[in-house]
Amino acid sequence: MAGRTARLVLLAGAAALASGSQGDREPVYRDCVHRCEERNCSGGALRHFRSRQPIYMSLAGWTCQDDCKYECMWVTVALYLKEGHKVPQFHGKWPFSRFLFFQEPASAMASFLNGLASLVMLCRYHTSVPASSPMYPTCVAFAWVSLNAWFWSTVFHTKDTDLTEKMDYFCASTVILHSIYLCCVRTVGLQHPAVASAFRALLLLMLTAHVSYLSLVRFDYGYNLAANVAIGLVNVVWWLAWCLRNRRRLPHVRKCVVVVLLLQGLSLLELLDFPPLFWVLDAHAIWHISTIPVHVLFFSFLEDDSLYLLKESEAKFKLD
Repeated sequence: MAGRTARLVLLAGAAALASGSQGDREPVYRDCVHRCEERNCSGGALRHFRSRQPIYMSLAGWTCQDDCKYECMWVTVALYLKEGHKVPQFHGKWPFSRFLFFQEPASAMASFLNGLASLVMLCRYHTSVPASSPMYPTCVAFAWVSLNAWFWSTVFHTKDTDLTEKMDYFCASTVILHSIYLCCVRTVGLQHPAVASAFRALLLLMLTAHVSYLSLVRFDYGYNLAANVAIGLVNVVWWLAWCLRNRRRLPHVRKCVVVVLLLQGLSLLELLDFPPLFWVLDAHAIWHISTIPVHVLFFSFLEDDSLYLLKESEAKFKLD
């Protein structure tokens, strides 16, 4: 829900700096990378590198040039620390100690655990909520959209490339839009299905236009940030307004209120931008870890609400 917006804000800021962070502007870093690539990334030296590279690294897309940047990053960091300077960022990111093929191990693992939590709660929803519940198809679709987003988040934190970055951005946007659609169906669509269908078409058109512009015209980080903040605010306000309106009639909406408020509060962790502890754990990873129980709580709300709606619809059917 709203937490994806907070994450997009941080990603957009980092990406805007990616072409010129302090570390990668340093002559010592640039010279180191240039010499390393000349020495290791062509001819016989490249063949030797590939013969020594672990298979899991090559499968994950790590190249000789990537290895040069990684090694030279630490050379530069060591010089900064030796001279008493603060740790610099490189290409919009803090320096992380690579584990196996994971570029950002803590964030990748936390993204995976968020996805695993979503999968477990989806299985629980399947088990406890009959398919005849009015919200069943929409909630299941939301769960799969969330799973897809966490998959790409895991891939992006494993290896940052142009493709994985875009997929992470686009899938995060899709989650927010689907959360808005979920709210629309719950608040309006059950009584007026035609309205929900028209709104779904509008959201799909918006997503298509958004992705097309960023993919085919230019990837404008400022526009992407503004667009996602706008739809994130719509998502938060709509859910909170509905929850507060129904808090007495539907006690389980308290879970939804807690989810929205927690995600807004936890997003403040993203403002604590500091060099990774032990070169592994930064504010972004801590934020990812903190959202795991929040997703469990939101799916618990969806389960309770779906069962309530099923009971309500069965009661109406008996009266008729």
